[in-house]
Amino acid sequence: MEIQNNLSNELKRDLLEKIQEDALPMRTLMSYYRCAIMEVETKFRVLNEEFSIEREHNPIETIKSRLKSPESIIKKMQSRNLPLTVSAIEENLFDIAGIRVICSFQNDIYLMAKYLLSQDDIQLLEVKDYIKQPKENGYRSLHLIVRVPIFLHKEKRGVNVEVQLRTIAMDSWASLEHKIRYKKELDPETLDKISASLLECAHLSAELDEKMQNIHEQIAIK
Repeated sequence: MEIQNNLSNELKRDLLEKIQEDALPMRTLMSYYRCAIMEVETKFRVLNEEFSIEREHNPIETIKSRLKSPESIIKKMQSRNLPLTVSAIEENLFDIAGIRVICSFQNDIYLMAKYLLSQDDIQLLEVKDYIKQPKENGYRSLHLIVRVPIFLHKEKRGVNVEVQLRTIAMDSWASLEHKIRYKKELDPETLDKISASLLECAHLSAELDEKMQNIHEQIAIK
């Protein structure tokens, strides 16, 4: 515990020193990521509005966003032995700005991803489909790393944003799994049992998504 506290204090000192040294560049960088989040979020809201009018269906239930804290950024850079510079952060971390899009049905996930990526100002950098190929623990989601332009008063600048698309069931499972798995007081044997139960729940969640999709398609045909 003492070692962990010392490391934490050391990290905080590094953070404070870095903030003092590069306060303006870091604040400027974080503002770029906030602007990029707004750009991508607006694109999804426009798509959702369009679908609600043309197809009488809102594919998006909710949109959540998050921005990594400077402390998390520095910790991640240090874990990779990378220099704590603004340029190194931009070049090596792709998940500083994050958007999570919660869709009604699984098909909506791929539909929203398709229409987002078809926009001529969006550049796809990476895709990881954890729906078709779930993680070993049962996690499912579609992850996209995209580059979106933000328009500043003197320039146009490309900024990376991580987009996660999930159904309601996928998001509920992931949220609860995170809360349960990171309970520090659980012993290894209990964690193994819980992991097995969580994997079973993930399979049930996937089955629920499939059944709800089928029902939705039957209604849409009629």
